[in-house]
Amino acid sequence: MRGIAYSYHLRSLFVRRSATLLTVLGIGATVAVVAGVLALQQGFERLYADSGREDLVVFLRPGATGEGDSVFDRDRGRRLLDQVPELELGEDGRPLASMELYLAVRRFRLTGGETNVPIRGVQPATFELRGDELELLEGRLPEPGSDEVIVGRTLVDRIRGCQLGQTLQLNTTPFEVVGVFTSEGPSNSEIWGDLDRIMDALDRSGPSRIVGKLRPGADVEALAARLADDKVVPAKVLTERESLTSQTEMLSAVLQFLGAFLGLIMGVAAIFTATTTMLAALADRTQEIGILLAAGFRPRGIAAGFLFESLVLGLLGGLAGFLMVLPINGIETGTTNFQTFTEVAFGFRVTVRVFTVALGFALGLGLLGGGIPAWRAAHLRPIDALGRR
Repeated sequence: MRGIAYSYHLRSLFVRRSATLLTVLGIGATVAVVAGVLALQQGFERLYADSGREDLVVFLRPGATGEGDSVFDRDRGRRLLDQVPELELGEDGRPLASMELYLAVRRFRLTGGETNVPIRGVQPATFELRGDELELLEGRLPEPGSDEVIVGRTLVDRIRGCQLGQTLQLNTTPFEVVGVFTSEGPSNSEIWGDLDRIMDALDRSGPSRIVGKLRPGADVEALAARLADDKVVPAKVLTERESLTSQTEMLSAVLQFLGAFLGLIMGVAAIFTATTTMLAALADRTQEIGILLAAGFRPRGIAAGFLFESLVLGLLGGLAGFLMVLPINGIETGTTNFQTFTEVAFGFRVTVRVFTVALGFALGLGLLGGGIPAWRAAHLRPIDALGRR
């Protein structure tokens, strides 16, 4: 005989239900904290990655890490567009592309304090490129060449001056809010206005990037390689999805480190709780184990049984922790993107990855918590175990 029936161990957990519940809640609380941080990271990461399009190409200054530290001379931008046959043409026969300016401006929160809000100067082609992605919730689009802006929906309830009909002061130039829009991705936290008027108001000499629509079947890698070595108008070329995803690396790394750090600190306590529970079970069942060993059950079977109990504790704790964090799914929050130094609003995302990591973490806690009791149970001598009272 190698091991004991699993039903025996399940009954043992039920008999010691108070200790079992305490251990499950301890592991569950730890898992909930880790899963909550990971859900925050997933919400931030998916906000960018899920909204990027593969049929849009972004041109940046060579060496730029993002549009925040990129700048193009307008004449160079026009020459660049004239030598990119991979771009689709509009009705006017010109490349379907738009120059855009991206900057962070200091704004006051409605709840007090200041934050950096991204402002984007756009050309009419931007709205043509976005098509059905951008939806006006209130008002209308800004007139080209006017001191008018539209704001993302998440700014309306967070930032002063972003309500329909109000005025945003950019340096000495007042801009009227004529519309509120919603869109996929980080655009919901941006202010959009006419490129030329935004450049004049913020004293900028050129756009940050050029975004254009690719022809079907266009080779982005070949385009990127060609423009990287171009002697006249060199440029860094990325698809929009690649460009947006690259903006999540720093904050995602910080959140993952925070989750790992909290998991380590709280995990130690959860492991001690599981270990204490299993050692108590070992003390209560020492004579039973002695009888089983004397009857021919092998020590490794006894150890496997204790590890099975600890894994069940971990499984139940993981499920409890996941259920604790599930209600925050979709709740919106905001934080600063360290790569753009602007505040962005997004929702918690309790994804399959969050569930998988939470469950694996919980099982790991259970396994570590049951290691010492399992080893002790396997090394009991039958005659010593039977002699204990």
